[in-house]
Amino acid sequence: MSVELTLLIWSAALAFAYVMVQSTAYRLDYGIKFAGSQRDNERPPNKWAARGNRALRNFLETYGIFIALAVATELSGRSDSLTQWGAQLWFWARWAYIPGYFIDIPLLRSGIWMVSLIGLVLLFVGVAF
Repeated sequence: MSVELTLLIWSAALAFAYVMVQSTAYRLDYGIKFAGSQRDNERPPNKWAARGNRALRNFLETYGIFIALAVATELSGRSDSLTQWGAQLWFWARWAYIPGYFIDIPLLRSGIWMVSLIGLVLLFVGVAF
């Protein structure tokens, strides 16, 4: 199995981690009873729940691109060091993004996001050219 396909499979655990962080932050803010309701008249979230929501949304914005590129790499048989580096950069940067979003260090989150973007670009270049 290629590195890209292995990371694609493990990205399901990554997606689960994002959902768990978001849902835990939400439940800590709103309470379990409200989280289990239809959430009518929902007030704005606190800082942590809002960050959890934004981190999950940001992950989902790039997840589909990673899936498409990893599958295309596997189906085309074009796995090489460029695509493998790209997949690993994206995968590990997305893991680092979770705590990076919650830590108040200027530009940390953006820097981690940039690394993940470079990973997607490497994957694209490796499979497309």
